[in-house]
Amino acid sequence: MMELALIRSLMNKDFYDDHKGVRCPDKIFTKDVRKIKQTVDYAMKLHDRDLTVSELQGLFMTNNSTMTTATKDSYDDLFAKLEKEKPMYNGIATEVLSKMFQQMVGEEIANLGFDYVNGDKGTLEPLRKLLDDYTDSFLPNLNITWEDMSIDALLKANAIQCQWKFNIPTLQRIVEGISGGHLVVIGARPNTGKTSFHASLLASKGGFAEQGAKCMILCNEEAYDRVGARYLSAATNMSMEEVRQNVTLASTRYKPIKENIYVKDTTGKDMDWVEAAVKAMNPDIVVLDMGDKFAPRTGERSDIYLKEAAIHARNIAKQYNCAILWMSQLSAEAEGKIYVDQSMLEGSKTGKASEADLMLLISKNPTIESQENEDTQRHLVIAKNKLKGGWHGKITIQLDGERARFTA
Repeated sequence: MMELALIRSLMNKDFYDDHKGVRCPDKIFTKDVRKIKQTVDYAMKLHDRDLTVSELQGLFMTNNSTMTTATKDSYDDLFAKLEKEKPMYNGIATEVLSKMFQQMVGEEIANLGFDYVNGDKGTLEPLRKLLDDYTDSFLPNLNITWEDMSIDALLKANAIQCQWKFNIPTLQRIVEGISGGHLVVIGARPNTGKTSFHASLLASKGGFAEQGAKCMILCNEEAYDRVGARYLSAATNMSMEEVRQNVTLASTRYKPIKENIYVKDTTGKDMDWVEAAVKAMNPDIVVLDMGDKFAPRTGERSDIYLKEAAIHARNIAKQYNCAILWMSQLSAEAEGKIYVDQSMLEGSKTGKASEADLMLLISKNPTIESQENEDTQRHLVIAKNKLKGGWHGKITIQLDGERARFTA
């Protein structure tokens, strides 16, 4: 229920402070929810902190002690639903409240219009008063803390633009690395080496984990043990068969990397779950493999709901100061092509791309029928680069599939 989700959002003190007052009037809510909203106002004035549903229910029942048994039972059911309801994502809740407020004002203006048509109003004063009451409320509440533009602050901020350096030399020379707040979209066709690519970046020699980054890998495409095997191979520079033959050596190589690697099978989870996990774990690097499958299907158009999910991912990266690697498929249009571009991203040609700070697309050479040995050459296309230098183009890399490693 949308109204209850908004009430859950308003129970957060920061969100409430940004939306209280005339821009969130009681009358935008239906009668029963309106009374709960009034209790939120009372509780925030009384306690000035985040509220729990049980606290809100306790205050509501205390302030409405003369209710009939039937009415009380009805509100008990409503509070039970409120307990199960999730708060809306702040940006969405703000937009919904704004639309509800504008609709309410529009209805009041329309009602005045009917009064004028019917001759029930003789002056423009009621309309003027209504506009005076609400005009400022169409603008957001602002409490701006301006950014520090001192030389020291700018030098410090730009010094950490590449907190975690890429361990592929050619890629490092061009882009250098990534930092908290960055969203990186990585796309490829199936069987090109997407999972091995992020395993190599994170777990192989000189990778993010070795640099000290706490890495969280959320996989909903392959089973976690298969993903884990690639990380083990990347970290040890050993195939799984070599690991079985020399577990002692593998353990020695794997131990320092394993401490910074956290893998979870997240089949069926969405971006809200991702945000909760990031908040709980406080990682430096987050891999969403596959990113598209975390997007809640809010409609028929994949470009819209994938863009919404990408915006959510970018906001998570910025709010929790982590870098997010969003793994994505390329469409069949990219099959057999070396030069691939963002228009070939499956499901969303521009939505995900518009949110990315860096876009890396992996391609391989067209298959030759008479070819006996597997072609391990891969092409890494930097399709978008808002980071160091802004360079775009293609570099050639090699995949060691058995050891899940990419090298220059």
